[in-house]
Amino acid sequence: MSSETEGRYAGEFILAESPGTISRDTVTVTVPASTTYTPGTVLGQIAATEAYAPYDDAASDGTETAVGILYGELENESALAADDMTGVIVNFGAEVRSDDLVWGAGVDEDAGLADLAARYIKARD
Repeated sequence: MSSETEGRYAGEFILAESPGTISRDTVTVTVPASTTYTPGTVLGQIAATEAYAPYDDAASDGTETAVGILYGELENESALAADDMTGVIVNFGAEVRSDDLVWGAGVDEDAGLADLAARYIKARD
């Protein structure tokens, strides 16, 4: 008998958030070809385009500052080119489960969590 692994659900990382729509915004996220971003991916904002991309503390394009968390999955099925996709992020006034946050390889998670805390996003163990 085969088993299946269940993916992440939209917003699964959220423990609590501000009422109404104050915690979330609809934004443009740049997704590379053949790439899927899962809910909970920590994002920075590219200064030149104002689009969002995964947080990378070693970058110098704006994504070195964590500014939000992707709410739902974004998938670019194109094998040829990056795509600017519409997505929802949590970027203010929320409490999130730290184990459900998705980080890029080798990033300084503590620095990213400090950036998020400055936006009133608290990560809990």
